[in-house]
Amino acid sequence: MNRLRVVSIAVLLTLLCAGFCMAEEKMIQIKGSDTLINMVQKLAEVYMAKNPGANISVTGGGSGTGIAAVVNNKCDIANSSRSIKASEVEQANNKGIDPKRIVVAIDGLSIIVNAANPIDKLTMDQIGKIYRGEVKNWNELGGADSPLNLYGRQSNSGTYDFMKEVVMKGEYSSSLKSMNGNAQIVEAIRQDVSGIGYVGVGYVKDAIGIKVLNVAVNPSMGYFSPLNEMDVKNGNYPVTRPLNQYMNGVPKGAARDFIIFELSKEGQEIVEKEGFFAIPTEYQRYNNDALGIKWDVGESPVVKYSAQGRDGA
Repeated sequence: MNRLRVVSIAVLLTLLCAGFCMAEEKMIQIKGSDTLINMVQKLAEVYMAKNPGANISVTGGGSGTGIAAVVNNKCDIANSSRSIKASEVEQANNKGIDPKRIVVAIDGLSIIVNAANPIDKLTMDQIGKIYRGEVKNWNELGGADSPLNLYGRQSNSGTYDFMKEVVMKGEYSSSLKSMNGNAQIVEAIRQDVSGIGYVGVGYVKDAIGIKVLNVAVNPSMGYFSPLNEMDVKNGNYPVTRPLNQYMNGVPKGAARDFIIFELSKEGQEIVEKEGFFAIPTEYQRYNNDALGIKWDVGESPVVKYSAQGRDGA
């Protein structure tokens, strides 16, 4: 009897250990961009509901934090609202890490003001001058005699870098109020009639008390809105960017399965419900190539997903 009891306990411990190991294998660690965090959390919730036993942790901290975690092998997937820098790739390669990128959504970075502000459009040049501190009062732009209050992200944010490199093409004004995330910027603008900020489009579609500005590169060519899907996808809206995920090499196992779910028709419908835009064909093809998925010419390049596994993977 004692020998049987010992054998039974050993078998039980083995099964428990196997269960813990399986749970550990399915744990997916995702870190990074505040712009992506709500969207990816929702994708993770739906994925886990479809896959009992799957476990996904999604945390923020900024694009730089997420990429650093991949570089240091501290997470499976990095959310990033900017492209990885050459210096980060070099650091990764020096540590034996091979950063691979997929595009999970499209963002129309939105310039927002308080709903009471009479300004409803700006040029890219004007936005750059505002954030460089060269324009200091709304009356210089045809608005009220009121000082401009600048709201933006902290320096570890991919959106901070994107604005600096693509829109401003210069250094931020020393008067910039640095906020922890998109939601904080929206709330600050809601309370500040003189405020201006920038946030991912997913944070403004249902927001109350703010106004999303139309933006032009050349006023004679027209002003365009980030709320218009076609203007974003065809490039008419000038502050458009891909939202990225980075991982070490071609993803495998649970991480690969989750990524394929994100890129599937169902996943992209969730992306749009969260206020962003589904990826166009060129990015679908890019993603499939990055994942090593083959598809026939004339076939839709959107990856197919089922709860039982990856189709075409």
